[in-house]
Amino acid sequence: MGKAKKAPKFAVMKKMVTHKAIKQYKEDVLNPNKKDLTKEKLPKNVPYVSSALFFKYNTALGPPYRVLVDTNFINFSIQNKLDLEKGMMDCLYAKCTPCITDCVMAELEKLGQKYRVALRIAKDPRFERLPCTHKGTYADDCIVERVTQHKCYIVATCDRDLKRRIRKVPGVPIMYITQHKYSIERLPEATIGGAPRY
Repeated sequence: MGKAKKAPKFAVMKKMVTHKAIKQYKEDVLNPNKKDLTKEKLPKNVPYVSSALFFKYNTALGPPYRVLVDTNFINFSIQNKLDLEKGMMDCLYAKCTPCITDCVMAELEKLGQKYRVALRIAKDPRFERLPCTHKGTYADDCIVERVTQHKCYIVATCDRDLKRRIRKVPGVPIMYITQHKYSIERLPEATIGGAPRY
C-alpha cells in the first residue's frame, strides 16, 4: 500500500481591523442615539387594486366582451380554419367585439404578402379599431400597456412571452387556441357555462 498524499498546509491569516471599521465603531460609541436612515422603514408604494377584482378574477367583466386581438392569434386562427367572431362566441357563450390596435395592424402590414389574408380579416368592419398614442409599432408592449390601464379587455394571443407578461397583470383573462378551438383562462363565468377549460 502506498502512502497517502498530505494536503498542503496554508498559513492562517490574521484578521486586520480596517480604518473604516474603527471610524464606524467610534461614531457608534460617541453618537448612540443617531438615527440610521437606511434602517428606517420607508412607506411602501402599493399599487391601487380595483374593488372589482376578486382574487385574480375580474368581476367587472361582462358581456358583450371586448377581445383585444394579437397578430399571431389571427394567423393561428387562419391555420386552424377558425372564424374569429364565431369561435369567440362558442368559447364565451356571449356577444364578443374583437378589438385591434394600430400597432397590430402595422405589424400585419409589415409581414407582407404571405399574411395578406390576416390583414384582410383585420380590416373587417366588425372589428373595433383602437388608436395608439405611443411611439413605435411593437404590438406586445402596446397590448400590455393598454390592458394595465383599462382592465375591460380579454387578450387573445398565442404568444408565450406575451401570455407570461399578461399573467402578471391581475384580472385580465387570456384567450388562446388549443385543440383547434378557442379556450380561455382566468374567466370563471365562461367555465361555469361549459366553455372549454384547458
